[in-house]
Amino acid sequence: MRHVLFVLAVLLAACGGGGHSSDPPRDVNPGLPPVVSTAPPDRSDGWMTSTPEAEDLDEAKLRQALETIRGGKYPRVDAVIVARHGRLVAEGYFNGFGPDALHDLRSAGKSFISALAGIAVGQGLFAVDDPIAQLIPQFDQHANMSDRKRAITVRHLLNMSSGLDCSDWTTSSPGWEERMYTQKDWVGFILDLPMVFGPGTIPSYCTGGVVVLGHIIAVRSGRNLDDYADTWLLGPLGINQVIWRRQPDGQATGGTGMRLRPRDAAKLGQLYLDGGLWNGVRVVPEAWVIESQLRATTLGGDGYGFLWWKRSFLDSHGRTVDAFFASGNGGNFVFVLPALELVVTFTGSNYNSDLSDQPFDILANDILSAVK
Repeated sequence: MRHVLFVLAVLLAACGGGGHSSDPPRDVNPGLPPVVSTAPPDRSDGWMTSTPEAEDLDEAKLRQALETIRGGKYPRVDAVIVARHGRLVAEGYFNGFGPDALHDLRSAGKSFISALAGIAVGQGLFAVDDPIAQLIPQFDQHANMSDRKRAITVRHLLNMSSGLDCSDWTTSSPGWEERMYTQKDWVGFILDLPMVFGPGTIPSYCTGGVVVLGHIIAVRSGRNLDDYADTWLLGPLGINQVIWRRQPDGQATGGTGMRLRPRDAAKLGQLYLDGGLWNGVRVVPEAWVIESQLRATTLGGDGYGFLWWKRSFLDSHGRTVDAFFASGNGGNFVFVLPALELVVTFTGSNYNSDLSDQPFDILANDILSAVK
């Protein structure tokens, strides 16, 4: 687990951790009793369901993992979704939340923006190594213009290596996320920042770069980001309930704050586990999914690239298993473990707390022990 002080710094800034007035409304908690199931019902939401034993998981151990959360060992873990071999095999809802409650994924939503970028690249709207100066109208009119700024590419935004003076892990950074939210024009604010590094040289976690990426997708597609997502990603995944965080001008933004139902969040993991296919239908280019699993750089001790994190775990047999995952403040994660054909999704409300990292322990110590 990351050092507690580092985790606190990350959670306070990097994943929509602040409480600025531009934040969208808090999650609506329906106040439901906790539910634990190792025989998830078919909700006609696109998921095939099964049982743990049918998918080579120890049902008793998996149920015990969920009961441990219900018993209070891991506070404010609000939902857990487990899928193996493409089938939903277990789910748990806690702390008043239920299957239909939309949950703020915070920065886990960045991985959805990566998927949208991959779709856009596949459609020929832009290329991953295109300079963003060629994709954003009147780019040269932004402040602190330089050849280094003109050299920023889409890939640099995807890998948090733009070189802009922007770090969500440092509150004094000119491009700090919470400072961006005080501006009327979030995209302009980020593009006006000075450069501190050459593009592609030194990574720095910057939510604003993902806001710019979402803007590029909208500009190049000629559609609002949420409309584009509904047509090409959310719609094909059968996701029909979503709340976007919006900029002051009302445009949906991709940096953080997407609200989804837990089962719907888990669909992104299954989509990537299946190489960009959802129930046999191509949604994201396979080449994009493959590159998304690669470690392009290192942030805070974990691998990072294409707006996905990378880390290895030990399975129940002591073998190293690689995972890539979406991660958001509060304990919101979508873990994909290709070698085990396993997707595990968490939603949580441990905002700005070191308890945000509890899902790492639950996955490593409880859920993976159920893998036969």
